[in-house]
Amino acid sequence: MTTVAVRADASVARLVEWLETGTAPDGTFAADCLTDLSLPHWRLQFDGGAATVAGRRELHPYPGVVRVERVDRTERGFVIAFEERWRHEGQNWYCREQIAGDVNAAGEITELRVYCTGDWDEAVQARHAAEITLLRP
Repeated sequence: MTTVAVRADASVARLVEWLETGTAPDGTFAADCLTDLSLPHWRLQFDGGAATVAGRRELHPYPGVVRVERVDRTERGFVIAFEERWRHEGQNWYCREQIAGDVNAAGEITELRVYCTGDWDEAVQARHAAEITLLRP
């Protein structure tokens, strides 16, 4: 495995831990990390690793479970596709996301491009299950 692949894999592991717990392990984000978050009807950017962590804490402070669907290594880092589930306000919530990340020589994420479906409450999940049969989970 190449050094770039090892750095990408370690970065993905830290990223998933952060998404599940809300606590970013040391070395997850570079101080100058830029995060570009696209939501169904909105777009936000965070300037810096600390701002990325604070933005997540403000927008999505709930611990949960991440199910990784796929990770692809790139020349500059990785692309990860996953679903996330968490509990909030007495409901089980769900979303799907894809993140492209660039990683520096130290293994820190220097840029994140995040695409999120938006948060589905139980009613949306139930409606989707009743109306759509997925070919793959």
